[in-house]
Amino acid sequence: MKAFPVSAAPRLRRRAACRHGSWLGAFLIVAMLGSVAPAAAQVALNPDYPRTYVVQPGDTLWDIAGRFLRQPWRWRDVWEANPGVDNPNLIYPGDVLELTFREGRPRIRRAGASGGMRTVKLSPRVRVTELERAIPAIPINAVAPFLSRPLVADADEIDALDYVVGFPEGQLVASSGDEIYVRTILTAEEDRYEILRPGQEYRDPASGELLGFQATYVGAARLERFGDPATLRVSSTEREVAIGDRVRSARDEEPIRSFFPEAAPAGMIGQIIAVLNGVSQIGQFDVVVLNKGSEDRVQVGHVFEAYSGGGVRRDEVRTRRADWNWRNETPLDSSFWLGEWEYDGWNRNRPSENAPLPLHRRAVRPYSEYIEPDSRSGIVMVFKVFSRVSFGLVMHATRAMHIGETISAPRAL
Repeated sequence: MKAFPVSAAPRLRRRAACRHGSWLGAFLIVAMLGSVAPAAAQVALNPDYPRTYVVQPGDTLWDIAGRFLRQPWRWRDVWEANPGVDNPNLIYPGDVLELTFREGRPRIRRAGASGGMRTVKLSPRVRVTELERAIPAIPINAVAPFLSRPLVADADEIDALDYVVGFPEGQLVASSGDEIYVRTILTAEEDRYEILRPGQEYRDPASGELLGFQATYVGAARLERFGDPATLRVSSTEREVAIGDRVRSARDEEPIRSFFPEAAPAGMIGQIIAVLNGVSQIGQFDVVVLNKGSEDRVQVGHVFEAYSGGGVRRDEVRTRRADWNWRNETPLDSSFWLGEWEYDGWNRNRPSENAPLPLHRRAVRPYSEYIEPDSRSGIVMVFKVFSRVSFGLVMHATRAMHIGETISAPRAL
């Protein structure tokens, strides 16, 4: 489906957004509100869906869609953009959304938007403010720190980067304003550099294959003299620069201007292999690392369901019935000869200190355990993709999630 830009306004608006540092406007995500696409299946509504809803400041499109739909990422299957207003695909606080039905299918549109025009002054500053007020698709502050940093690179990419080899005499580390020596920068074509630190490795849980290394952002530096080693001066840091940190040309990444949440391809299965904010129990708006990337056809906007389960648990009911009691077993009982016992240790001083066998084997029947069924634990949406892994934001969690849980394409309702 064709991507809609953040704004269809003239070039003046884009210039004004840049002039006022409007990174929020640049990142504004509106793809949930694209043209109505023919739905492959009937969109399922929430049982308590509202007939109308007034958009509130702080809302996100995902939140709004979740009020109406059981699968919020299917918003654009039911949205009817109004061509009679400025920026028909944007939603603003104060807009009234109404749910209607056409040929039995749900449709959502602005209430009373048959021909009304949004009143907007033509001042560039006011237009930028209006753009910034539009409702984003997701909580932008949850993903902003991870849009450009950290990055994931394979071992060859890291080895190919220049690196910090030392400091002026007497220094063990460097911070903002200090000089650093870097091998090897032989030209002055670039003068802005960023410093990265190779860190956590990501491996596939099933095969053990190395998927890449997380490279943590350390700081920025400017080239003062090229050579081997070259001299750079640190301009800003988030942590102290150390010997072995990697250096690469600073990159001005193109801001994300459009975004289409959609179900991941059917049959795609992976796992959560790490969490970026260091928590042990993963919850809503935590950022997780998935073992699927662009090589696996994962794209920005893909939505996965996360599942927990598959572990072996003890059946407490059958365990009590199946405990082996050597005193009660008799050759006259068929289970004495045919029972499928598994020895798993020793019992000491049972059933009493005076028992003729104070030490004997402990056994259980194999059916005293069961496999925990998989159950959905949350919804994850991909917002950044690398070749072998991707970063996802937990949009919803029904329970505490953990590293190792399975992700798969959303099931049809």
